[in-house]
Amino acid sequence: MKKVSVKLGRPVNVNSKRQIRLKELELKRKNGTLKRGRPVNENSVRQKELERKEFNRENGIELRGRKVNPLSVRQIRLKELEEKRKNGTLKLGRPKKVKVEDSNEVVNK
Repeated sequence: MKKVSVKLGRPVNVNSKRQIRLKELELKRKNGTLKRGRPVNENSVRQKELERKEFNRENGIELRGRKVNPLSVRQIRLKELEEKRKNGTLKLGRPKKVKVEDSNEVVNK
């Protein structure tokens, strides 16, 4: 038995405008000349900001977020904790339960 290959669907008109446009797009893709998306304006404020951030990131001076107030209560507490860690005086874990010694003396009346 011979296998007969039959194309399914409608026949394609290779001379139609759509097919010609699709061929041109395929050629541009192969050549690498296909432009996709919106072109970038190098002088825009956004592009300048991105360049500045990239420069700062490369040089290790990238600043993100709000500046820390070193005199705030939280920062002082964190500094004290860090010093205790360095000294080895920081107690880890839950504190021990303080036992209250009650005298079990029975008072006779």
